[in-house]
Amino acid sequence: MENWVEYLNDIVEYEVRWNIYKTVLIILILWLIKKGAYKLIGIGKDSDLKRVYHWRKTIQYTLVFIGLLLVGNIWISNFQSITTFLGLLSAGIAIALKDIFVNIAGWIFIYWRKPFDVGDRIQIGDYKGDVVDLRLFQFSLLEVGNWVDADQSTGRIVHVPNGKVFTDPQANYSQGFDYIWNEQNINISLDSDYKKAQVILKEIMNKMFQSDFKTIEYALRKAQKEHFISFSQYTPTVYSKIHERGIQLSLRYLCNPRKRRFFEHYFTEEMIDRFRMEPEIKIVYPITSIYLEKGSEDGASKL
Repeated sequence: MENWVEYLNDIVEYEVRWNIYKTVLIILILWLIKKGAYKLIGIGKDSDLKRVYHWRKTIQYTLVFIGLLLVGNIWISNFQSITTFLGLLSAGIAIALKDIFVNIAGWIFIYWRKPFDVGDRIQIGDYKGDVVDLRLFQFSLLEVGNWVDADQSTGRIVHVPNGKVFTDPQANYSQGFDYIWNEQNINISLDSDYKKAQVILKEIMNKMFQSDFKTIEYALRKAQKEHFISFSQYTPTVYSKIHERGIQLSLRYLCNPRKRRFFEHYFTEEMIDRFRMEPEIKIVYPITSIYLEKGSEDGASKL
């Protein structure tokens, strides 16, 4: 009897060792396949980074799935019965791990419907930034805005659960049309020559965007074919209205969302330099003056 027990133990020990060898071999082979595939898709200096990123993710998830099937078939003798077992537990698992399954469904939705992609600038709920990674349970944004003006990067990486695509509205700055409308306001006095100010502002904008008009026109025609997007005017313009501080001039122009702050900086400098040379144009702004009077008795200051 003892001989039989020892014999069975030897068989089990042999099978365990053999299964370990096969598992290690499978992992090694899949690892080599992954490295080889990564080198193939990364060939060329001008490779599309977005295409390479998606191929790497596809290869990674595919090899992990194949590895789980192969290793599971080695260690579980009745591997086919796993589906039945999982079917019995699916209801309980779905309730206990609801958020995980919602995030997986969100990941599938992102890859299937493409509401956004790596490299797009988006806003989802309270989060805004450039998409830098898409994972099974969450996607990552390089945050813009927040305490930084004009949609520039804060340097923080924000990880957002994929399930947010089902509950929060999303705005994509990059899909459909690569430009956004930006506006800058400047106030001049009522006795200023506002028509001359309009001409100067239009000259500044036309000078800045002259080389981009063809690109913007092409992008607009493309957007009109793919989406119901139509603008009666796409060239820069200036609007005027009476404001409590005088005459408000609003500069309105199409620009790349990532260059909004640069354009605002450029227009501000050019506008100040040009208006300083025009005595009939006066920029107005709120100002507060404080006069301090010394008290006659105790010497205290009062407003």
